[in-house]
Amino acid sequence: MTLKKHFPINILLLLLLALTTFHTQGQDNVKKPNVIIIYTDDQGSLDLNIYGAKDLYTPNMDKLAMKGVRFTQFYASAPVCSPSRASLMTGRYPQRAGLAGNASSEKGGKSEMPGTQITIAEMFQSSGYKTAHIGKWHMGYNLSSMPNQQGFDYSYGHMGGCIDNYSHFFYWQGPNRHDLWRNGEEIWEDGHYFPDRMAEEIEDFIESNQKDPFFLYWALNIPHYPLQGREKWRKYYEDLPSPRKEYAALISTMDEKIGQVMDKVAELGLEDNTIIVFQSDHGHSEEERTFFGGGYAGEYRGAKFSLFEGGIRIPAIISWPGSLPQNEVREQLAVNVDWFPTLLELCDIRKAKHKIDGKSLVEIIFNSKASSSHETFFWQSLGGQEPQWAVRQGDWKLIHNPVGNHLNEHELNSKKLYLFNIAEDPSESENQIDKYPDLVKNLFDRHRDWISEVSDQ
Repeated sequence: MTLKKHFPINILLLLLLALTTFHTQGQDNVKKPNVIIIYTDDQGSLDLNIYGAKDLYTPNMDKLAMKGVRFTQFYASAPVCSPSRASLMTGRYPQRAGLAGNASSEKGGKSEMPGTQITIAEMFQSSGYKTAHIGKWHMGYNLSSMPNQQGFDYSYGHMGGCIDNYSHFFYWQGPNRHDLWRNGEEIWEDGHYFPDRMAEEIEDFIESNQKDPFFLYWALNIPHYPLQGREKWRKYYEDLPSPRKEYAALISTMDEKIGQVMDKVAELGLEDNTIIVFQSDHGHSEEERTFFGGGYAGEYRGAKFSLFEGGIRIPAIISWPGSLPQNEVREQLAVNVDWFPTLLELCDIRKAKHKIDGKSLVEIIFNSKASSSHETFFWQSLGGQEPQWAVRQGDWKLIHNPVGNHLNEHELNSKKLYLFNIAEDPSESENQIDKYPDLVKNLFDRHRDWISEVSDQ
Protein backbone atom coordinates (compact mmCIF):
# COMPACT_ATOMS: atom_id res chain seq x y z
CA MET A 1 0.00 0.00 0.00
CA THR A 2 2.77 2.45 0.92
CA LEU A 3 4.67 1.78 -2.33
CA LYS A 4 1.55 2.18 -4.51
CA LYS A 5 0.56 5.32 -2.66
CA HIS A 6 3.92 7.03 -3.33
CA PHE A 7 4.64 5.53 -6.79
CA PRO A 8 3.32 8.50 -8.85
CA ILE A 9 5.27 10.94 -6.70
CA ASN A 10 8.47 8.92 -7.13
CA ILE A 11 7.97 8.90 -10.91
CA LEU A 12 7.40 12.64 -10.91
CA LEU A 13 10.58 13.24 -8.90
CA LEU A 14 12.58 11.05 -11.30
CA LEU A 15 11.19 12.96 -14.27
CA LEU A 16 12.05 16.30 -12.69
CA LEU A 17 15.57 15.07 -11.91
CA ALA A 18 16.03 13.88 -15.49
CA LEU A 19 14.81 17.19 -16.90
CA THR A 20 17.07 19.14 -14.55
CA THR A 21 20.08 16.99 -15.50
CA PHE A 22 19.31 17.39 -19.21
CA HIS A 23 18.98 21.17 -18.83
CA THR A 24 22.23 21.42 -16.88
CA GLN A 25 24.08 19.30 -19.41
CA GLY A 26 22.66 21.47 -22.17
CA GLN A 27 24.02 24.56 -20.45
CA ASP A 28 27.41 22.92 -19.99
CA ASN A 29 27.48 21.97 -23.68
CA VAL A 30 26.89 25.53 -24.85
CA LYS A 31 30.23 26.45 -26.42
CA LYS A 32 31.84 29.59 -25.06
CA PRO A 33 32.84 32.15 -27.67
CA ASN A 34 36.18 31.81 -29.38
CA VAL A 35 38.59 34.75 -29.19
CA ILE A 36 41.04 35.96 -31.81
CA ILE A 37 43.30 38.92 -30.99
CA ILE A 38 44.91 40.43 -34.09
CA TYR A 39 47.87 42.59 -33.06
CA THR A 40 49.56 44.42 -35.92
CA ASP A 41 53.09 45.83 -35.80
CA ASP A 42 53.94 49.52 -36.43
CA GLN A 43 50.61 50.27 -38.11
CA GLY A 44 49.90 54.01 -38.20
CA SER A 45 47.15 55.68 -36.19
CA LEU A 46 44.83 55.99 -39.21
CA ASP A 47 46.19 53.39 -41.60
CA LEU A 48 42.93 51.74 -42.61
CA ASN A 49 40.71 53.07 -45.36
CA ILE A 50 37.77 53.28 -42.94
CA TYR A 51 39.88 55.37 -40.53
CA GLY A 52 40.65 57.93 -43.23
CA ALA A 53 43.60 56.57 -45.23
CA LYS A 54 41.72 56.72 -48.53
CA ASP A 55 44.81 55.79 -50.54
CA LEU A 56 44.83 52.34 -48.89
CA TYR A 57 42.87 49.30 -50.04
CA THR A 58 41.90 47.49 -46.81
CA PRO A 59 38.54 45.81 -47.43
CA ASN A 60 38.95 43.06 -44.85
CA MET A 61 39.97 45.27 -41.95
CA ASP A 62 37.20 47.69 -42.97
CA LYS A 63 34.71 44.81 -43.04
CA LEU A 64 35.78 43.84 -39.53
CA ALA A 65 35.04 47.39 -38.39
CA MET A 66 31.65 47.40 -40.11
CA LYS A 67 30.76 44.17 -38.33
CA GLY A 68 31.81 45.55 -34.96
CA VAL A 69 32.67 48.58 -32.86
CA ARG A 70 35.48 50.90 -33.95
CA PHE A 71 37.33 53.10 -31.44
CA THR A 72 38.66 56.56 -32.35
CA GLN A 73 40.43 57.38 -29.09
CA PHE A 74 42.15 54.11 -28.32
CA TYR A 75 45.71 54.00 -26.99
CA ALA A 76 48.64 51.64 -26.61
CA SER A 77 50.23 51.67 -23.18
CA ALA A 78 53.66 52.22 -24.74
CA PRO A 79 55.05 53.60 -28.02
CA VAL A 80 57.33 50.58 -28.60
CA CYS A 81 56.75 46.89 -29.21
CA SER A 82 57.55 44.81 -26.13
CA PRO A 83 55.91 46.88 -23.35
CA SER A 84 52.79 47.28 -25.47
CA ARG A 85 52.55 43.50 -25.85
CA ALA A 86 53.28 42.85 -22.19
CA SER A 87 50.42 45.20 -21.28
CA LEU A 88 48.06 43.38 -23.61
CA MET A 89 49.02 40.01 -22.18
CA THR A 90 48.77 41.05 -18.52
CA GLY A 91 46.22 43.88 -18.46
CA ARG A 92 48.82 45.92 -16.56
CA TYR A 93 50.99 48.96 -17.05
CA PRO A 94 54.32 47.87 -18.63
CA GLN A 95 56.16 48.71 -15.41
CA ARG A 96 53.83 46.49 -13.38
CA ALA A 97 54.15 43.79 -16.04
CA GLY A 98 57.92 43.84 -15.59
CA LEU A 99 58.80 44.93 -19.13
CA ALA A 100 59.00 48.72 -19.50
CA GLY A 101 61.34 48.58 -22.53
CA ASN A 102 61.95 46.29 -25.47
CA ALA A 103 62.85 42.68 -24.71
CA SER A 104 66.09 41.12 -25.88
CA SER A 105 66.11 39.67 -29.40
CA GLU A 106 68.64 36.95 -28.62
CA LYS A 107 68.98 33.88 -26.45
CA GLY A 108 70.22 34.58 -22.97
CA GLY A 109 68.97 38.16 -22.99
CA LYS A 110 68.00 39.40 -19.56
CA SER A 111 65.24 41.76 -20.71
CA GLU A 112 61.97 39.79 -20.69
CA MET A 113 58.52 39.61 -19.16
CA PRO A 114 58.86 37.51 -15.99
CA GLY A 115 57.26 34.09 -16.05
CA THR A 116 55.50 34.95 -12.79
CA GLN A 117 53.18 37.34 -14.65
CA ILE A 118 49.66 36.00 -15.14
CA THR A 119 48.70 36.35 -18.79
CA ILE A 120 45.30 36.49 -20.43
CA ALA A 121 46.23 33.24 -22.16
CA GLU A 122 46.64 31.55 -18.78
CA MET A 123 43.22 32.84 -17.71
CA PHE A 124 41.60 31.33 -20.82
CA GLN A 125 43.66 28.15 -20.64
CA SER A 126 42.56 27.52 -17.05
CA SER A 127 38.94 27.95 -18.20
CA GLY A 128 39.17 25.12 -20.72
CA TYR A 129 40.19 27.05 -23.83
CA LYS A 130 42.72 25.79 -26.36
CA THR A 131 45.31 28.55 -26.69
CA ALA A 132 47.74 29.49 -29.46
CA HIS A 133 50.28 32.18 -30.24
CA ILE A 134 51.07 32.76 -33.91
CA GLY A 135 53.59 35.33 -35.18
CA LYS A 136 55.78 37.72 -33.25
CA TRP A 137 56.48 37.31 -29.53
CA HIS A 138 59.19 39.79 -28.42
CA MET A 139 58.56 39.38 -24.70
CA GLY A 140 61.43 37.03 -23.91
CA TYR A 141 63.87 34.82 -25.77
CA ASN A 142 64.60 32.25 -23.08
CA LEU A 143 62.60 29.04 -22.72
CA SER A 144 61.28 30.25 -19.38
CA SER A 145 59.69 33.30 -21.00
CA MET A 146 58.56 31.89 -24.34
CA PRO A 147 54.83 31.50 -25.15
CA ASN A 148 54.47 27.89 -23.98
CA GLN A 149 55.47 29.04 -20.49
CA GLN A 150 52.97 31.91 -20.60
CA GLY A 151 49.71 30.05 -21.14
CA PHE A 152 49.88 28.97 -24.77
CA ASP A 153 49.32 25.33 -25.72
CA TYR A 154 50.74 25.98 -29.17
CA SER A 155 53.23 28.53 -30.45
CA TYR A 156 54.62 29.27 -33.91
CA GLY A 157 56.66 32.32 -34.81
CA HIS A 158 59.71 34.42 -34.01
CA MET A 159 60.82 35.42 -30.54
CA GLY A 160 62.75 38.61 -31.34
CA GLY A 161 61.72 42.02 -32.61
CA CYS A 162 61.55 41.36 -36.36
CA ILE A 163 62.65 38.96 -39.08
CA ASP A 164 63.18 38.84 -42.82
CA ASN A 165 59.96 37.30 -44.16
CA TYR A 166 61.72 34.81 -46.44
CA SER A 167 64.86 33.71 -44.60
CA HIS A 168 63.46 34.26 -41.07
CA PHE A 169 66.74 35.79 -39.97
CA PHE A 170 67.17 38.75 -37.63
CA TYR A 171 69.67 41.11 -39.28
CA TRP A 172 69.47 44.35 -37.35
CA GLN A 173 71.61 43.80 -34.27
CA GLY A 174 74.67 41.68 -33.60
CA PRO A 175 75.56 38.69 -35.78
CA ASN A 176 72.84 37.47 -38.15
CA ARG A 177 70.72 34.83 -36.48
CA HIS A 178 67.84 32.61 -37.48
CA ASP A 179 64.63 33.13 -35.50
CA LEU A 180 61.73 30.75 -36.19
CA TRP A 181 60.27 28.48 -33.51
CA ARG A 182 57.50 25.98 -32.88
CA ASN A 183 56.74 25.20 -29.25
CA GLY A 184 60.20 26.22 -28.08
CA GLU A 185 62.06 24.24 -30.77
CA GLU A 186 63.88 25.99 -33.60
CA ILE A 187 62.54 25.10 -37.05
CA TRP A 188 63.64 25.99 -40.59
CA GLU A 189 61.32 26.97 -43.44
CA ASP A 190 63.72 28.62 -45.89
CA GLY A 191 62.06 30.71 -48.57
CA HIS A 192 58.51 30.40 -47.23
CA TYR A 193 56.83 33.80 -46.94
CA PHE A 194 56.10 34.33 -43.26
CA PRO A 195 52.70 36.10 -43.64
CA ASP A 196 51.52 33.09 -45.69
CA ARG A 197 52.82 30.70 -43.08
CA MET A 198 51.08 32.54 -40.24
CA ALA A 199 47.73 32.33 -42.02
CA GLU A 200 48.26 28.63 -42.77
CA GLU A 201 49.14 27.88 -39.17
CA ILE A 202 46.04 29.73 -37.97
CA GLU A 203 43.78 27.89 -40.39
CA ASP A 204 45.15 24.56 -39.15
CA PHE A 205 44.73 25.55 -35.51
CA ILE A 206 41.15 26.76 -35.96
CA GLU A 207 40.13 23.71 -37.95
CA SER A 208 41.71 21.34 -35.42
CA ASN A 209 40.06 23.08 -32.45
CA GLN A 210 36.71 24.14 -33.87
CA LYS A 211 34.79 21.91 -31.47
CA ASP A 212 36.45 23.47 -28.43
CA PRO A 213 36.54 27.12 -27.45
CA PHE A 214 39.87 28.59 -28.50
CA PHE A 215 41.90 31.69 -27.69
CA LEU A 216 44.24 32.78 -30.48
CA TYR A 217 46.81 35.57 -30.23
CA TRP A 218 47.85 36.49 -33.76
CA ALA A 219 50.77 38.89 -33.42
CA LEU A 220 51.48 39.95 -36.97
CA ASN A 221 55.06 41.02 -37.70
CA ILE A 222 53.89 43.55 -40.32
CA PRO A 223 53.82 46.35 -41.45
CA HIS A 224 57.04 46.50 -39.38
CA TYR A 225 60.19 46.56 -41.52
CA PRO A 226 61.45 44.98 -43.70
CA LEU A 227 58.76 46.29 -46.07
CA GLN A 228 58.33 43.10 -48.11
CA GLY A 229 54.84 43.35 -49.58
CA ARG A 230 53.54 40.95 -52.22
CA GLU A 231 54.25 41.75 -55.87
CA LYS A 232 50.55 42.26 -56.73
CA TRP A 233 50.36 45.01 -54.11
CA ARG A 234 53.67 46.57 -55.11
CA LYS A 235 52.20 46.95 -58.60
CA TYR A 236 48.89 48.20 -57.23
CA TYR A 237 50.61 51.07 -55.42
CA GLU A 238 53.43 51.76 -57.88
CA ASP A 239 52.19 55.29 -58.57
CA LEU A 240 52.30 56.36 -54.93
CA PRO A 241 55.43 58.20 -53.74
CA SER A 242 58.06 56.37 -51.72
CA PRO A 243 58.02 55.34 -48.88
CA ARG A 244 54.22 55.33 -48.83
CA LYS A 245 54.04 52.84 -51.69
CA GLU A 246 56.33 50.30 -49.98
CA TYR A 247 54.42 50.65 -46.72
CA ALA A 248 51.01 50.50 -48.45
CA ALA A 249 51.94 47.29 -50.28
CA LEU A 250 52.64 45.63 -46.94
CA ILE A 251 49.42 46.98 -45.40
CA SER A 252 47.33 45.44 -48.21
CA THR A 253 49.33 42.21 -47.99
CA MET A 254 48.41 42.12 -44.31
CA ASP A 255 44.78 42.91 -45.07
CA GLU A 256 44.66 40.00 -47.52
CA LYS A 257 46.00 37.60 -44.88
CA ILE A 258 43.45 38.86 -42.33
CA GLY A 259 40.72 38.26 -44.91
CA GLN A 260 41.99 34.71 -45.45
CA VAL A 261 41.64 33.94 -41.74
CA MET A 262 38.23 35.63 -41.49
CA ASP A 263 37.03 33.56 -44.45
CA LYS A 264 38.18 30.39 -42.69
CA VAL A 265 36.24 31.33 -39.56
CA ALA A 266 33.11 31.89 -41.68
CA GLU A 267 33.64 28.71 -43.70
CA LEU A 268 33.65 26.65 -40.49
CA GLY A 269 30.45 28.33 -39.28
CA LEU A 270 32.24 29.98 -36.35
CA GLU A 271 31.73 33.66 -37.18
CA ASP A 272 28.76 34.25 -34.87
CA ASN A 273 30.60 32.59 -32.00
CA THR A 274 33.98 34.25 -32.43
CA ILE A 275 35.09 37.53 -30.85
CA ILE A 276 37.75 39.30 -32.91
CA VAL A 277 39.83 42.09 -31.39
CA PHE A 278 42.03 44.12 -33.71
CA GLN A 279 44.58 46.82 -32.95
CA SER A 280 48.07 48.08 -33.73
CA ASP A 281 50.78 47.81 -31.07
CA HIS A 282 51.62 51.56 -31.43
CA GLY A 283 52.11 54.20 -34.11
CA HIS A 284 53.99 53.96 -37.42
CA SER A 285 57.77 53.90 -37.67
CA GLU A 286 60.00 56.64 -39.03
CA GLU A 287 63.18 54.59 -38.71
CA GLU A 288 65.75 54.42 -41.48
CA ARG A 289 64.88 50.76 -42.12
CA THR A 290 61.37 51.81 -43.08
CA PHE A 291 62.66 54.61 -45.34
CA PHE A 292 61.98 57.20 -42.62
CA GLY A 293 58.22 56.92 -42.83
CA GLY A 294 55.35 55.66 -44.91
CA GLY A 295 52.70 55.49 -42.20
CA TYR A 296 49.80 57.90 -41.74
CA ALA A 297 48.66 59.62 -38.56
CA GLY A 298 46.67 62.47 -40.09
CA GLU A 299 46.60 65.48 -37.80
CA TYR A 300 48.16 63.55 -34.93
CA ARG A 301 51.69 64.53 -34.10
CA GLY A 302 54.45 62.00 -33.55
CA ALA A 303 55.18 58.39 -34.40
CA LYS A 304 56.64 55.22 -32.90
CA PHE A 305 58.79 55.90 -29.79
CA SER A 306 56.93 59.16 -29.07
CA LEU A 307 54.19 59.85 -26.52
CA PHE A 308 52.61 62.39 -28.81
CA GLU A 309 49.28 61.12 -30.15
CA GLY A 310 50.78 59.67 -33.33
CA GLY A 311 52.95 57.34 -31.28
CA ILE A 312 50.25 55.87 -29.05
CA ARG A 313 46.78 56.56 -30.55
CA ILE A 314 45.96 53.52 -32.66
CA PRO A 315 43.18 51.84 -34.65
CA ALA A 316 41.18 49.37 -32.56
CA ILE A 317 38.12 47.24 -33.28
CA ILE A 318 36.07 44.55 -31.56
CA SER A 319 33.65 42.37 -33.50
CA TRP A 320 31.21 39.62 -32.47
CA PRO A 321 28.36 39.46 -34.99
CA GLY A 322 24.96 38.92 -33.40
CA SER A 323 26.17 39.69 -29.89
CA LEU A 324 27.82 43.12 -30.08
CA PRO A 325 26.74 46.30 -31.91
CA GLN A 326 27.77 46.52 -35.54
CA ASN A 327 29.13 49.39 -37.62
CA GLU A 328 29.29 51.71 -34.62
CA VAL A 329 31.97 54.12 -33.41
CA ARG A 330 33.09 54.84 -29.86
CA GLU A 331 34.96 58.02 -28.97
CA GLN A 332 35.71 57.27 -25.32
CA LEU A 333 39.31 56.95 -24.19
CA ALA A 334 40.33 53.31 -23.90
CA VAL A 335 43.66 51.46 -23.69
CA ASN A 336 45.01 48.07 -24.72
CA VAL A 337 45.17 46.93 -21.06
CA ASP A 338 41.35 47.00 -21.15
CA TRP A 339 41.03 43.96 -23.41
CA PHE A 340 42.06 41.67 -20.52
CA PRO A 341 38.99 42.32 -18.31
CA THR A 342 36.72 42.97 -21.31
CA LEU A 343 37.30 39.56 -22.87
CA LEU A 344 37.03 37.76 -19.54
CA GLU A 345 33.64 39.40 -18.99
CA LEU A 346 32.36 38.68 -22.50
CA CYS A 347 33.41 35.03 -22.20
CA ASP A 348 32.02 34.66 -18.67
CA ILE A 349 35.40 33.82 -17.18
CA ARG A 350 36.12 34.69 -13.56
CA LYS A 351 37.71 38.05 -12.91
CA ALA A 352 41.40 38.27 -12.16
CA LYS A 353 42.10 38.14 -8.43
CA HIS A 354 45.47 39.87 -8.79
CA LYS A 355 46.07 43.54 -9.50
CA ILE A 356 45.39 44.64 -13.07
CA ASP A 357 45.14 48.15 -14.50
CA GLY A 358 42.69 47.47 -17.31
CA LYS A 359 38.99 48.34 -17.06
CA SER A 360 36.23 46.46 -18.82
CA LEU A 361 34.94 48.12 -21.97
CA VAL A 362 31.70 46.15 -22.10
CA GLU A 363 29.50 49.07 -21.03
CA ILE A 364 31.18 51.37 -23.56
CA ILE A 365 30.82 48.79 -26.33
CA PHE A 366 27.07 48.66 -25.78
CA ASN A 367 26.53 52.32 -24.91
CA SER A 368 28.03 55.22 -26.86
CA LYS A 369 27.17 57.56 -23.97
CA ALA A 370 28.97 55.58 -21.26
CA SER A 371 31.85 57.22 -19.44
CA SER A 372 35.44 56.48 -20.39
CA SER A 373 36.94 53.50 -18.61
CA HIS A 374 39.83 55.65 -17.35
CA GLU A 375 39.60 59.03 -15.70
CA THR A 376 43.42 59.12 -15.72
CA PHE A 377 46.06 57.09 -17.57
CA PHE A 378 49.86 57.18 -17.42
CA TRP A 379 52.76 56.40 -19.75
CA GLN A 380 56.54 56.29 -19.31
CA SER A 381 58.92 55.09 -22.00
CA LEU A 382 62.49 55.86 -23.13
CA GLY A 383 64.35 59.10 -22.44
CA GLY A 384 67.13 57.79 -20.18
CA GLN A 385 67.92 60.06 -17.23
CA GLU A 386 65.17 62.44 -18.35
CA PRO A 387 62.42 59.90 -18.99
CA GLN A 388 59.66 60.57 -21.45
CA TRP A 389 56.33 60.34 -19.69
CA ALA A 390 52.75 61.49 -20.12
CA VAL A 391 49.57 61.80 -18.09
CA ARG A 392 46.12 61.94 -19.62
CA GLN A 393 43.33 63.21 -17.33
CA GLY A 394 40.04 63.92 -19.01
CA ASP A 395 40.81 66.05 -22.07
CA TRP A 396 44.16 67.23 -20.70
CA LYS A 397 47.50 65.62 -21.47
CA LEU A 398 50.85 66.56 -19.94
CA ILE A 399 54.02 65.29 -21.64
CA HIS A 400 57.55 65.44 -20.26
CA ASN A 401 60.60 65.33 -22.54
CA PRO A 402 58.93 63.92 -25.67
CA VAL A 403 61.25 61.65 -27.68
CA GLY A 404 61.80 62.14 -31.40
CA ASN A 405 62.12 65.01 -33.82
CA HIS A 406 58.55 66.23 -33.50
CA LEU A 407 59.26 69.50 -31.69
CA ASN A 408 60.17 72.76 -33.38
CA GLU A 409 63.04 74.76 -31.91
CA HIS A 410 60.76 77.55 -30.74
CA GLU A 411 58.70 75.07 -28.70
CA LEU A 412 61.55 73.91 -26.51
CA ASN A 413 61.48 75.01 -22.87
CA SER A 414 63.68 74.43 -19.85
CA LYS A 415 61.01 72.44 -18.01
CA LYS A 416 60.59 70.02 -20.94
CA LEU A 417 56.85 70.05 -20.20
CA TYR A 418 54.02 70.30 -22.73
CA LEU A 419 50.34 70.59 -21.84
CA PHE A 420 47.62 70.07 -24.44
CA ASN A 421 43.83 69.89 -24.48
CA ILE A 422 43.32 66.87 -26.72
CA ALA A 423 39.62 67.55 -27.36
CA GLU A 424 40.28 71.07 -28.61
CA ASP A 425 43.77 70.51 -29.97
CA PRO A 426 44.25 66.88 -31.09
CA SER A 427 47.29 67.90 -33.14
CA GLU A 428 49.02 69.01 -29.88
CA SER A 429 50.10 72.31 -31.39
CA GLU A 430 49.46 74.74 -28.49
CA ASN A 431 51.49 74.22 -25.34
CA GLN A 432 49.47 75.62 -22.41
CA ILE A 433 51.77 75.06 -19.43
CA ASP A 434 51.94 78.80 -18.72
CA LYS A 435 48.15 79.20 -18.74
CA TYR A 436 47.38 76.42 -16.28
CA PRO A 437 50.23 76.11 -13.74
CA ASP A 438 48.01 74.50 -11.08
CA LEU A 439 46.88 71.81 -13.50
CA VAL A 440 50.47 71.19 -14.56
CA LYS A 441 51.54 70.76 -10.94
CA ASN A 442 48.65 68.39 -10.24
CA LEU A 443 49.43 66.17 -13.22
CA PHE A 444 53.15 66.31 -12.48
CA ASP A 445 52.52 65.14 -8.90
CA ARG A 446 50.16 62.42 -10.04
CA HIS A 447 52.78 61.05 -12.40
CA ARG A 448 55.39 61.08 -9.62
CA ASP A 449 53.09 59.11 -7.32
CA TRP A 450 52.13 56.69 -10.07
CA ILE A 451 55.65 55.83 -11.22
CA SER A 452 56.68 55.28 -7.62
CA GLU A 453 53.78 52.89 -7.08
CA VAL A 454 54.19 50.79 -10.26
CA SER A 455 57.97 50.67 -9.98
CA ASP A 456 57.64 49.07 -6.56
CA GLN A 457 55.80 46.05 -8.03
